[in-house]
Amino acid sequence: MWGNIAIAFILAFIVAFMATPYTIKIANKIGAVDIPKDKRRMHTKKMPKFGGPAVILGFIVSMIYLLIIMSIEGSVDLFTDQEYGKKLLGVLLGIGIISITGVIDDIKTLKWWQQLLGQIAAAIVVVAFGIKIEHLDIPFLYMVGLNEVFSTIITILWIVGVTNAINLIDGLDGLSSGISLISCISLLIIFLMNNSPMIATVIVTAMSGALVGFLPYNFSPAKTFIGDTGSNFLGFMLAVVSILGVAKTYTAAVIVLPVIVLGLPIFDVIFAIIRRIAKGKSIKAVFKPDKGHLHHKLVAKGFTTKQAVLILYGMSASLGMFAIILFDSGIWKALSFLLMIIAAVALGYRNFIKDKNSKPKMIDNK
Repeated sequence: MWGNIAIAFILAFIVAFMATPYTIKIANKIGAVDIPKDKRRMHTKKMPKFGGPAVILGFIVSMIYLLIIMSIEGSVDLFTDQEYGKKLLGVLLGIGIISITGVIDDIKTLKWWQQLLGQIAAAIVVVAFGIKIEHLDIPFLYMVGLNEVFSTIITILWIVGVTNAINLIDGLDGLSSGISLISCISLLIIFLMNNSPMIATVIVTAMSGALVGFLPYNFSPAKTFIGDTGSNFLGFMLAVVSILGVAKTYTAAVIVLPVIVLGLPIFDVIFAIIRRIAKGKSIKAVFKPDKGHLHHKLVAKGFTTKQAVLILYGMSASLGMFAIILFDSGIWKALSFLLMIIAAVALGYRNFIKDKNSKPKMIDNK
């Protein structure tokens, strides 16, 4: 198992790391460049936004190679092992749809409803090939089985929701890719502790490797953005792999763990929906971009873009650790850990405000 995990990570890392410089050149040739046109954008110069294909390529090459090797050695049977061959085919087709939608958007800029159609189509394909949320857990109450219709609807909503959550949080150098990496590592630990299917473990490991290979080019100061191709792919795959990793598990805590791990982007998009509806007084307002996301608010409070990214990394890692402790040691130890983190953050923020207010102001003698 550990050999497969090492191969999945290293191969994805190498391919993504080597491919990213080429995607920068391609971006400039095909016009996949982000030009700051409004105050909502946090960068001031034009930037290639076509890093997504490098991440996808690293993931695909790693997965295909490893699946071939595992099939040859007999450690996995894609045709009889819980129909994972069929499910993986659905994942690949979904990746194709979500990638094509993202590439077109990065080059031509699609309307919101066109992006949404691509996301829904990818989710429908995945569901059609057998990947579904089969039961739903209400924390501390009970677990309910889902019939075919509700299972399909909830799965599509989950995939589309997480896809958009990662896409919307992609506002600072290295933010969406770094948070996705932290989520992948958290899910990987949970999958290993839970004895989840090997396919899910390999997928999340390959995603981690590809992101580690891409981040040197994406972290501040960025040389390239991941673009809608990459952010949609990351959200789509995080949603799908979280289903695959817990699909056959009926332990109550495990069902809510992916929600906790992905809590930062999920909460950010929920607050964005509420905020935009309240401000715009209509459903259409949900699709109008604003500067109310968490990273915008942190920068507005005086943090640099790099500091804001690192703070959000910390918040995402804390949620991931909370989910791991919850699964391993129970709710009370997890809550005590979270309370300690909150206290430390509150103290650090208080000191930051004091330092900021104590800085001498420049006096203009003219």
